[in-house]
Amino acid sequence: MFARVLTLSVALVSGVATSQLPEFAQQYRQRMGGAIDALEEVKADFVADAAATSLSVSAALEHMAQSADELVLLRGESIGRSLDRLTDLKEQQLAMTTAAAFERVWIFVKQPDVKLSQATWSDFEPAVPVTVEGGVLAGIGFATGWLFLRVLGLTGRVRRRKRHQNKQFADTSG
Repeated sequence: MFARVLTLSVALVSGVATSQLPEFAQQYRQRMGGAIDALEEVKADFVADAAATSLSVSAALEHMAQSADELVLLRGESIGRSLDRLTDLKEQQLAMTTAAAFERVWIFVKQPDVKLSQATWSDFEPAVPVTVEGGVLAGIGFATGWLFLRVLGLTGRVRRRKRHQNKQFADTSG
């Protein structure tokens, strides 16, 4: 009886957890838009500064990378990382915008932005899965949790049965 209740409980928790993936991905997409806006401002300022000194963005980054001034060197590296992150986020945003419902979750799970994921998680608010996507993922999570515990229970039963057979064999041969 306890095993059935435990299996059902784990299956329900798994179902509820996976049903939240679409909502988490949606909140992640909202934060992504804000992060892209902020990084676009950083890029615009850097482009303007580079242009003011008659340099292209790549020439300005190269100039900073060759600087003897440690602050300028470090700032160039951080601007480079910011520009790379902006490119990655814009690519992910485009992929999510053009993707079908289940694909959006997969795109998020496949390659999330770590900083953005942590920020989303810290403010995440679960929601009732009223979409087909959320309902299907809830079912998949439920089935996965149930199957996982069933497999664990089966392997435990097989080990117990083997031990019992070995013990009976030892008793009859001894």
